[in-house]
Amino acid sequence: MQPFPYAHATHPQWRMAAALVLAQLRAQLALPGAARAPSLALLYITDHYASEAEAILEHLSAELPEVTDWAGTVGVGIASNNVEYFDEPALAVMLCDLSPDQYRVFSGVAPLAASGRAAGVGGFEAQAALVHADGHTPDLAELITEVADRTTSGYLFGGLVGSRSESVQFAFSSAGNLQGHGAASGVFHGGLSGVAFGPGVDLISRVTQGAQPVDRERTVTAADGNLVLTLDNEPALDVLLRELGISLDQPEQAMQRLRATLVGLTPPIAADGGARSPQRRGQFGPEVTVRHIIGLDPGRRGVAIADVALVGSRLAFCERNVQAARADLIRVCAEVREELEPEELSLPLATALEAPEADAAPQPARRIAGAVYVSCAGRGGPHFGGPSAELQIVRRALGDVPLVGFFAGGEIAHHRLYGYTGVLTVFTMPVA
Repeated sequence: MQPFPYAHATHPQWRMAAALVLAQLRAQLALPGAARAPSLALLYITDHYASEAEAILEHLSAELPEVTDWAGTVGVGIASNNVEYFDEPALAVMLCDLSPDQYRVFSGVAPLAASGRAAGVGGFEAQAALVHADGHTPDLAELITEVADRTTSGYLFGGLVGSRSESVQFAFSSAGNLQGHGAASGVFHGGLSGVAFGPGVDLISRVTQGAQPVDRERTVTAADGNLVLTLDNEPALDVLLRELGISLDQPEQAMQRLRATLVGLTPPIAADGGARSPQRRGQFGPEVTVRHIIGLDPGRRGVAIADVALVGSRLAFCERNVQAARADLIRVCAEVREELEPEELSLPLATALEAPEADAAPQPARRIAGAVYVSCAGRGGPHFGGPSAELQIVRRALGDVPLVGFFAGGEIAHHRLYGYTGVLTVFTMPVA
């Protein structure tokens, strides 16, 4: 495996952007030690190009005949190393130097086989999967869980299509190893699609939160669907009004504060099937999903949220916070880098590091071959304070690595759908 070639460009005409991307990719493929014949490409476009999705895929496929498999989607913005393209015509491509027997492209016409069922198609068994999904798909949460159950780790990463026009997804395999792809154009509308990765693909993935609690966590002690009735046996609306310092007798001031307030939900441990992660002061862990407050019920003294409220869940009122989001993004990048460091140094490496001329920094046992970053459409440079600010933070914290991604209408990690988060996933390879 070699570092993944990647490229990005913007231009009012998609053919010009594609030509710029192809020129960058060919230059990288021609370098000594470059990937020889990567067969999987990840393609992300902004919604300015959504109506030309089929033409773009057809053109890139013809220009890169060695690439047999394509996956990707559209966003209101797309990302690459150190740059974001928001509300402008742009596309990004990354060529993944992976063995064809270690991944499978899937879609509605060629769904992912369940793990353990004859080890999938052709003996393939999925360990994790990159997922792109249409947010208008019925029973989406259940479908995401079902796809997670078809992997051995239960881990998904990706996001919901973010588009103000057509919501398209790319999922194409010309290798003939997936039944149903032969008659498909490779561009889909609705449902889920993506790429599943086998156990031979090393991945590290982290979720970074963008909201900060403004109050302590409480237990949901009574609920009716998406209506939270009581928190710690106290009417939920009374708790909300007291903690925010507002009154319904002053609706204008109350509504302004309520619009900026969200809720962070933590599933009951028994329902979630695992222990909670260590809590950092003033920050949420990855088990927390942030949801909107969608209404108040003065009669029942309840608070309606954009999710089903399970009795036994933990709930904290929260708000978006730039400083907390920045600190948490730096933290997850640092965690990824720390995980790449060897727990024990080999004797030759330890001896080399003891030499006076050796770099004092520990040498990683693995390095990053490529990365995918999916962030909320409400984040990005506009939220972090300037053009490309979010990806510049990633670049400074993670280093100069191949990276592509998009800004989504919701983020997918583990088997859950998140909001206001970023999901960073890196492909790793041994140090030569």
